[in-house]
Amino acid sequence: MGKCRRHPNRETPYMCAKYDTYLCKECLRCKDPKLYCKYRTSCAIHFITEKGFGPED
Repeated sequence: MGKCRRHPNRETPYMCAKYDTYLCKECLRCKDPKLYCKYRTSCAIHFITEKGFGPED
């Protein structure tokens, strides 16, 4: 768990391995969905934002 990049008062389990940043549910979206990312196949953020899966409450 870490602190959201844009909301440092929020704890979140969602981490972008490519940019080494955490994102809360409000900020949760892939920063560069069209660019190559070696972490994409195991990226929860990618699957939540691009594949239509929603984050768990």
